[in-house]
Amino acid sequence: MMSDSTDQKAGAKSSLKWANLFLGELRDGLTMINMQSAFLMVSKNYTEKQVGVLFFVFGMSQFIFQTPSGYLMDYTDKKVMWLGVAGLATTLLTVSTALFAEEEGKNLGLMVLVKFFQGAVTSLIPPGLNSISQGIVGATGMTAQVSANEMMNHIGTATMVLSGSLIAYFLYPDIGILFIVSPIACFGLLFFLNQIKASDIDHNAARGLTLETKSDATSKEGYKPPSEKKEEEKIVTQPSFVFGFGASKSASASDNGLRADTPIQVLRDPTLLTFVLICFLFHTSNGTVLPLVMQSLALGNGKSGILMSGLCIIVAQVFMVMSAKICGTYSGTWGRKTLFLIGFFSVPLRCLILYFLMSLKGGEDDTASTWLQIVILSTQILDGVGAGTFGTMYVLVTSDISGGTGRFSLVLGLTTAAMSIGGTVSGYLGEALAQDLGYQEAFGILMFMSLIPATVYLLCMPETLPALSKKPELQSMQSIQEEQEKNVQMTPAGGQYVEMI
Repeated sequence: MMSDSTDQKAGAKSSLKWANLFLGELRDGLTMINMQSAFLMVSKNYTEKQVGVLFFVFGMSQFIFQTPSGYLMDYTDKKVMWLGVAGLATTLLTVSTALFAEEEGKNLGLMVLVKFFQGAVTSLIPPGLNSISQGIVGATGMTAQVSANEMMNHIGTATMVLSGSLIAYFLYPDIGILFIVSPIACFGLLFFLNQIKASDIDHNAARGLTLETKSDATSKEGYKPPSEKKEEEKIVTQPSFVFGFGASKSASASDNGLRADTPIQVLRDPTLLTFVLICFLFHTSNGTVLPLVMQSLALGNGKSGILMSGLCIIVAQVFMVMSAKICGTYSGTWGRKTLFLIGFFSVPLRCLILYFLMSLKGGEDDTASTWLQIVILSTQILDGVGAGTFGTMYVLVTSDISGGTGRFSLVLGLTTAAMSIGGTVSGYLGEALAQDLGYQEAFGILMFMSLIPATVYLLCMPETLPALSKKPELQSMQSIQEEQEKNVQMTPAGGQYVEMI
């Protein structure tokens, strides 16, 4: 039986890995949004502010729906179905942009509506993907699994964007056909998601209510979870709609059963609130840098500019693969904070370099301009370090903070919502700065903005890896009353804790 369970888990992890390869292009809409910005400005003559409006609506929609999506994923036992629906819907909306966008934004209202719906459906993807991952491997296996997920995401994104960029290069200026890569990616995603069975996912582990799956996932993080002497009890998969004011059937359980924190209890944790603020500040400063770099290379450079803007994503994705691998290998021993700080401080360095490169861009001959474009492109290495580290570590930190609460997807929805609203503000702010002040000044302002989240994380955020955490009282989101109840259930000889410490 143990061998069958191990084989079943290995099969689910393999399917999840390949699903992530194709999900890379669809994961949160950002890759195709960035490609769409170049497409709309070059082929449809959109202005920076018009593109900024689309970024704003897309991000606001994600922000509105992100936390409800996490709440849904905590309760539903149809996580795979919802992830597949989200992938299919965002594919249709991406293709709609290429098919129906008109010159100079004449139907901007329709494009705004498309981006609103795209933001709504893509809000299901981060909590859906990560709750499925945690349901297969448990919280103790998340470091290795999230690293593997991110690596495959980035490889898939790089492959799809390279294909799209080559199509755009050879068909310039009619480059709308490049979005054919989106349906191809969607087909692969749906095929491999269909290989994951409902029985492969432990829904208690998926929501962070237990730390391991029923099949006892092996931890590669450098720590062992605390033991639990509790009855295995299937969670109630109906939302309680009691947000912290009184008891509910699904929020409470029998004396020996599993119980999830209420949303109000979750929101009382200072570490979570600090991290949500940091996520917002990071994406406010970083979210618009890639589109601005792509546009600075695409505008006025014909089809070679389109190719260079596509290479911006590819270079970043290659180094994101390396960043994800390093995070997966070392974050369990070095801790989350050290690696996270490297990613945070890479952003102001990148913006500083771009600030000086933009000052050299004007008045160069063709040869010098070509070399300058290559140097500008090389700054995407730092994007691979910064965004690549963040993409892996924010899921792990969220898992650390939410361990034992039964609200992993809800908490992930909160942190992802903060990222969405930060990216929304960044998208419009960056495009407005570039149009009104110029690209050089925009990068200079973003450099100073990016120092804020790095400094806040350095000074205010504790280490969250349970094995290295020095302040367990900041890591738990459970109420004092619940802690006392659990202490009563502990056996004196075993000294077993239910929560992650």
